Amino acid sequence: MAKKQQENPLANIMWNVLIPIVALSFMGKSGDKIWNIGPVYGMLVAVSLPVIYGIHHLIKTKKPNFFSILGVVSILLTGGIAIMAYQDDGKVDAQAPQWFALKEAAIPLVFGVTILISHWTKTPLVRVFLYNPDFFNIPVIEKRVKEKEKTTEYKKLIFSGTLLLSGSFFISMVMNYFLALYFLKDNTHSQEAFNDGVAKLTGWGFAVIGVPMMVILMVTMWRFVSGLKNLTGMNNEEILLPR
Repeated sequence: MAKKQQENPLANIMWNVLIPIVALSFMGKSGDKIWNIGPVYGMLVAVSLPVIYGIHHLIKTKKPNFFSILGVVSILLTGGIAIMAYQDDGKVDAQAPQWFALKEAAIPLVFGVTILISHWTKTPLVRVFLYNPDFFNIPVIEKRVKEKEKTTEYKKLIFSGTLLLSGSFFISMVMNYFLALYFLKDNTHSQEAFNDGVAKLTGWGFAVIGVPMMVILMVTMWRFVSGLKNLTGMNNEEILLPR
């Protein structure tokens, strides 16, 4: 069986965090240096390269999905909102920070709601993000659950995983909103200052939001494995597939 294409996390961080920060912080200036291409073109570079990377990854994996497409749309909205907010006098529309904050909050909101609703469908998304058949020996686990007549408790465990996973995105929604306002609300006096704010939002958003979410996911995974061990009597080696 062909091995699944896996996204390189370092490449993801480079294209979606580091490159946009560099483009906005250095290229998005008006100056006499060769890399100073101005706020508008700096924003276009900062947006276009992650979009190209995202589309390339979708084509390479040949498995486009709702969340991957939503990520590309989010990046396009970042550039679209910024460029629409730029004014001829070099300033930025005073409402731009609010637009950005709403956009930053909307993406994790959609993630969280979709994950929660999916619990009542044939393909709960907790099985994609958390209880994944690439990591868990699901056929053996479910066989043991039936043998021990723990189906009800098993379903409750999966639902609790869904709640924790969607809850992490709802927390991200709130943090995204206020972080965007914090970095952008006082930077509408110039396009360069606004771009600097977007660069800081990109970097700090990864640190302040991304890292805690990773911790939440790790804790959720640990709780999930512990719950499966209690239900089935299996150990880690039996529950998790060898890597």
